[in-house]
Amino acid sequence: MESTIARAIHLTSSPVALLLSDEKPENALQFKEGKWGCVMLMFANAVKGKTAVFTRRTYGCWGGGVGLGFGNAYEDFPGGQDCFTYFLSSGNSQWDKGKEVGAFLESVAGKAFTEDFLNGEAYRETPELVRDFIENLPITDVEKEYVILKPLSEVNPATETPETIIFPVTADQVSALTTLANYARQGIENVFVPWAAGCQTIGILPLKEGKSHQPRAIIGLTDLSARKFVRTLLGKDILSFALPWTMFLEMEKKVPGSFLEKPTWQSLLES
Repeated sequence: MESTIARAIHLTSSPVALLLSDEKPENALQFKEGKWGCVMLMFANAVKGKTAVFTRRTYGCWGGGVGLGFGNAYEDFPGGQDCFTYFLSSGNSQWDKGKEVGAFLESVAGKAFTEDFLNGEAYRETPELVRDFIENLPITDVEKEYVILKPLSEVNPATETPETIIFPVTADQVSALTTLANYARQGIENVFVPWAAGCQTIGILPLKEGKSHQPRAIIGLTDLSARKFVRTLLGKDILSFALPWTMFLEMEKKVPGSFLEKPTWQSLLES
């Protein structure tokens, strides 16, 4: 399947489709069971033309399990969700349970993860604010066995219906997609930027929007950790722009006659 939008904004790679299925695609990239990995690295591989698949046993990391819709995987974090709230904020070295789990991790986890576990990533100021973050996530348990990321160009619309279409975009392309998302709609908030993991901004957040009568687009890859992992494959200036399927189809029809055919956008392309 080809995208009119992708052609109009001169996307240099295929958009990525997220699909739910009970059938595993052949020759897909997949994390090994029990092994750590970043979902957004798999997304970057999908941007480059490969297909990736995830299950409840192969989602890579706890945030990825949440982001892909495999329930509240934070409960499986070392020491449980409480230790995760300290990990993402001020660190587990300041309380007894955190110290005990940290001592165990020194022998089974890498040095870098153990240090982050004990000292904290400082992405939120306090554990209480991390709890607030988790409570605000639309934690989902998908009904299908597999979550799939694949190039939109390899989607067969006769047999497959994606849940979400994700564009890897530069600043100019983010501007174009934001304008197109608001072009034929009332209101000024048809696109939003949540604070969440990279995988959550292409997974459960647009999945939630897809159930709305007027879904919104989501700008992502503002996750610093995810950016570190995708930089080699995607470069340093790429964000994600996720469209629920119905919104993608709506916007595809609005390209003809829009600003994308007018001089201002054409001059940006030429420059």
